[in-house]
Order: sequence, then structure tokens, then C-alpha cells
Amino acid sequence: MRLSSPSVTFPKWAVLVLTLAVLAVAATQSAAREGPDAAVFDEAARIVRENFYDPEMKGKDWDAVVARHRPQYLASETVKARSEAINAMLAELDASHTMHVADIDPRYYQLVDIFRYGLRDSLRKHLPNGVSYDGIGIFTREIEGKTFVTGVIAGLAAAKAGILVGDEIVAADGKPFEAVESFRDKVGQVVKLSLRRERDREVSVVDVRPERIEPGKAFRAAMHDGARIIEAGGHRIGYIHIWSYAGERYQDALMEELSTGKLKDADALIWDLRDGWGGAQPRYLDLFNARGPDMTFTERAGKTDFASFRWRKPVVALVNGGTRSGKEVLTYGFKKYGYGEVVGTRTAGALLAGRGFLLSDGSFLMVAVNDVAVDGERLEGKGVAPTIEVPFDIPYAAGRDPQLDKAVEVLREGTGG
Repeated sequence: MRLSSPSVTFPKWAVLVLTLAVLAVAATQSAAREGPDAAVFDEAARIVRENFYDPEMKGKDWDAVVARHRPQYLASETVKARSEAINAMLAELDASHTMHVADIDPRYYQLVDIFRYGLRDSLRKHLPNGVSYDGIGIFTREIEGKTFVTGVIAGLAAAKAGILVGDEIVAADGKPFEAVESFRDKVGQVVKLSLRRERDREVSVVDVRPERIEPGKAFRAAMHDGARIIEAGGHRIGYIHIWSYAGERYQDALMEELSTGKLKDADALIWDLRDGWGGAQPRYLDLFNARGPDMTFTERAGKTDFASFRWRKPVVALVNGGTRSGKEVLTYGFKKYGYGEVVGTRTAGALLAGRGFLLSDGSFLMVAVNDVAVDGERLEGKGVAPTIEVPFDIPYAAGRDPQLDKAVEVLREGTGG
């Protein structure tokens, strides 16, 4: 005997409810497969679409671009991989000031600090204790699969430990080096950095003690700590490195060092604009325009401050491929209007105006929101060529700096040395 199932008929409303329930379950399962941060990718894509300076998205089908890169993001299992997926999407726009950075990268804290005013509401949620990170004060770059030090911030732990530009970082406490994670929660403790200073030489171990770094304060303090006099041919050549120009305070610090600080008695100046961040305003060049008055204020107690100051001695600007944004505006004007020689390599060609956003997971997104021209010329993708080209091969430089050496030579000869 064959058994047959009885026929069951559902009301139409029940079929609709059942269908909706199935769809809801399917959506939940899909979201689970995508992971808890899946929405962040779409959030970044939407913000770029709504704010990018070119409404035509530089001729790209943005929806197609998003769809093409979304699988990479969904397959990513680490913070680093997810950020790389977002940046792969952004790279299709081929635009500066358009990037994603997570909190495992020092640039995250530096950029959040630069854009902090516009982010103040989000900061209370994601960084309630302020913008700072545990680190040693270096810039690094991956070159042929190895990590090299490209900049050492004066006054911080790396400088105190004697780490030099060109050092290869092999490991931190015996583990792969991570720019933030290698030092997180280790302030004041010893971290053993394995370094290779010269190619094909043995690795040496250097003890460093990470510090809590507040980016803006660190960059400004480094201007004072790193300012120095270089004796050359009987002349005193002043040197100062501007790591960030994102705010009037850095120009004030420069003026202070030149007018009353370490460099006030220098015969000439090397103005180092290499690497770091831009943000400078064209008017900052007035510092080197001799045709203008100085003005001072003197308090009742006798303390004198400069309200305006002009540097009327020789000056050379140092630039490289890390000289970007507002620093390129200064380089362009410095060169075009004949303030002095520009030594180094072509600048980044990264001159758009950016806006910062904190995404729902706390990561940082910068979007180019304005195109920029200087004297009617567009520097984006072009940069500014130096007047004296001097290459600088970073790996294993062991602290040697051919660009700085050339600047010293130019000023020594220009001042009669």
C-alpha cells in the first residue's frame, strides 16, 4: 500500500509572511558570512561618492568599481587586509588625499589629529581619551619587501636610541615589526628592535622605550629639538625640519626659532620640507620676503615677542617625493619667485584639498573634496621639480643624507665659503 501526503493549502497572507521570513533569514545569514564590519566598506564607498571633488568620478563607473572590490573586503580577515581592500577601491580614482587608514598605522593618529576639529563629534565616541598612540617616533616605508626607516622625529624614543634613516627593521621583540602594535601598551618598557644598518651585515639589537605620542605636539616639539647649527667653511648654517605644516602653530614655531631661538645667529638656513604632512598656506612664504617690516611686542616685564619676522639671509629648501600638499604650494612659490635653490627630488604631486571622516568602526577616511590650482597651474599628479636634483637611496643609508650635504655645499659657496 502506497501512502500519500495530504494536500495543504495556505492562505495568501501566510504565504507572504513565510516568504518574508525566509528572506530575512537569508539576509541575516548573508550578513553573517560578510562579517560584523561588512557595512564599513559600503559606508566608505558612499562617502566617497557623495563628497569626491569630481561628480563624474573621473569617468569611472563607481558602482562597478565598488562591486569589483567588495569581494576582496568581505574575504579579508584582518584589519590590515580590510583597509587594503578599501584602498584598492580608492586607488582606481588615482587621486591624492583619498585614502583609508586604520588605527594600526601611525598615520591614522597623525591624520585624525590634523582633521580633529571637523571630527570632534566622532572623536568623543571613538577616541574619548584624546588622539595619541604608543610609538617611538619614526616614519617607515616598505621597499622590496623590507621595512626601512625613512624619518626619525627629533626628541622621541627612536632618536634617543640612535636609530637612523636607512635602518632596516627586521623584528621587534623577536616578532614581525608592526608600526603601532609592536609598541602598544609598552610605554616605558624596553622593546628590542632588530636592525640592519648596512647591507649584508649582521643584525644588531637596539633597546627602545616607547612613548605616548600626541602627533601635533610631537611634530612641533621636534622643530625645536631638531633645530641645529651646522658649521661649514667658517659659516653657521641653520637647519630645521618641518614634519607637518597643518596649522599656524608650525609657522609660529619656525618664526620663533629664527627670531629668538637656536637659529637666530645663523648665517643661512636649510628649510627641510621633506616627508610628513602639508597644510601650509601660501602666505607662509612672506617669511622669506625681505621687502617687509619686522614688528615686535614688548611686555611690561621686558619680554619681547615677534608679531612678524623676515628672514633676510640665504635659504635653501629641501624636498623629495614625500613633500606633499601645502608644502608643494610653498615649494612652487619658493622656486618660481626666486627665494633660493630647491634641492632634492620632485615633490609628490599630491595637491587636492581633503576632508576627513571617521567611519562607524572608528577607522579614518580622507576624501579629496576640492581641486586646487596654484597661479592657475595644477600640480596634482605633476609635482614640483627641484632646481638641483639630488637622488637619495634610502636603504642602508646609515644616516647619510646627500640632499642635506648638497644644501650645505650650496649655502657655503653662496656665503663666500
